[in-house]
Amino acid sequence: MSEGTHGMTPGYLVWRLSIKWRVAVDQALAPLNLTHAQYAVLSSLFGMERAGLRPSQRELADHTGLEALYVSKLARSLEGAGLVRRTRDTSDTRVVRLELTAAGQEAAGPAIRTVQLLHDQLLAPLGGMGDQRTAALVRDLTALLDTPLDPRSER
Repeated sequence: MSEGTHGMTPGYLVWRLSIKWRVAVDQALAPLNLTHAQYAVLSSLFGMERAGLRPSQRELADHTGLEALYVSKLARSLEGAGLVRRTRDTSDTRVVRLELTAAGQEAAGPAIRTVQLLHDQLLAPLGGMGDQRTAALVRDLTALLDTPLDPRSER
């Protein structure tokens, strides 16, 4: 453990790393006029559409781990920028479906490439994206994320 992290809890370190990561992504995406949160919506929607899905705001919130109300706010912002289209579901008008516009599809590519390059840079101390240390980190973080806050509850 580095000298600067001696005695710090895992929770504190995860929190600090998440802040560092978010700031780095925000800075990398600033020239593209996107925030990290907007990127999470844009790139997730891009991936879901490539998989043949047209998610609702709730489905996108579940996918990203963001609060549904926050996804709604982000979707409205991206709609205002001409990147996302929000429409009412024809079978349930309470449901809002999301899709990328042509401009949103064009914006997603450079944003995704920018973040991928940043991820390579941020993961270099572990050997990069393809290294087994990075794979182990992903497994460990996934195990922590998949564990319910209340062990008696089901996800």
